[in-house]
Amino acid sequence: MPMPPHTSAEELYRHSLRLLLDKDIAGWVGLWAEDGVMEFPFAPPGWPGRLEGRDAIAAYMRDYPDHIDLHGFPELRIHRTASPWTIVVEMRGVGRLVETGAPFDMTYIAVVSAREGRFTSYRDYWNPLAVQQPGLDFAGSGAR
Repeated sequence: MPMPPHTSAEELYRHSLRLLLDKDIAGWVGLWAEDGVMEFPFAPPGWPGRLEGRDAIAAYMRDYPDHIDLHGFPELRIHRTASPWTIVVEMRGVGRLVETGAPFDMTYIAVVSAREGRFTSYRDYWNPLAVQQPGLDFAGSGAR
């Protein structure tokens, strides 16, 4: 279910993190505009670089909780931009890899845009070196 149309990009983003921690992937996907675009500019070969539309994003994220058990997002910093609809986010995602039990610690910088209570664009500049961790070799399965 989308947030109210007057929801700021920052409020929407903070809400989305709570949904990820709750493993509510359907709720997280529901925050997306039908034609939303998610991009991964630093994706290594074999990993998707661009997802177009809510359905593609849903397919990508469907199995996320089966691979990563998120515990928190320390060091979250949200920066407003000149556009009221766009934010820049710096954060870490921490938890554990479900398959191995190994710690998960990923650094992210994201440029996120939202309108009318839904994400429209999300460019995720995640750390591609982290996919070299054992248990993160499932390209395209929503392991980030």
